[in-house]
Amino acid sequence: MTHRFSRIRGILFDLDGTLVDSAPDLIGALDALLAEHGRAPVGRSIGRTMIGDGAARLVERGFAARGGMSGDPAALTRRFVQIYEARLTADTRAFTGVAATLETLRARGLALGVCTNKPDRATRILLDALDLARHFVSVVGGDGIRKPDPDPVHRAIAGLRTRPGETLFVGDSPVDLAAARAARTPVVLVSFGYTSTPARELGADAVIDSFEALPALIA
Repeated sequence: MTHRFSRIRGILFDLDGTLVDSAPDLIGALDALLAEHGRAPVGRSIGRTMIGDGAARLVERGFAARGGMSGDPAALTRRFVQIYEARLTADTRAFTGVAATLETLRARGLALGVCTNKPDRATRILLDALDLARHFVSVVGGDGIRKPDPDPVHRAIAGLRTRPGETLFVGDSPVDLAAARAARTPVVLVSFGYTSTPARELGADAVIDSFEALPALIA
C-alpha cells in the first residue's frame, strides 16, 4: 500500500514498537513479575503481541496467558512498573534509521511529537536516555486517558500547534490506527512493530517496512 501525504505540518509517533524496540525490557519485567507469583514466563515471541495498550493491559494479558490474575490488578501493575523502571533502558534501543529520519523531518520544518500509552515518567526517561527527546515539541504519555481514545492524540496535536488534517500519525498497532482514525488524522503503520495482526491487514493509509521510508511519503 502506498500513499503520499500533502499539507503535512506535524507528525505524531507512537513509542513502543514504532520509535523504539522496548520489547526486551517490557517482557523481561513482565516475566520477572510472573516469576514472583510462581508463573512461567511468556517469553519475547508471545510477549511482543501483548504490548500496546499500557502497563495494566500488558500485565492482564501476561497473567491471562499463564492461568489468570494473581492478586489485585492495580497492585500487580504498580509492581510491574517498579520492576520495569529499574531496567528501562537495559536492552531497549531505537529502531534502525529513527535518529537520522527524525533529523531529516525536523530539517524540513515539521513539528514532531510522541503520543504513547507508556506512563509519562517512563516515556520521558526513555526518550532522554536514547537522546530522542530533543526532537519532540509535544509528548503525551499514558497517565490519563489512553489510546484508542482520540483524546491523547488531540492533546498531542495541540502541543504541535497543528490541526488533525495536517498531522500524520505513525504507529504500529490497531490501537494506534483506531486513535488516529477517531482523531481524523491520516495514519501510517510500521510493519515491524508489536501487533498480532500484520500491519498491512489493518487498513492504514500506508505501511512502511523501514523508518527511512517515511520522508518519501510526505510531499
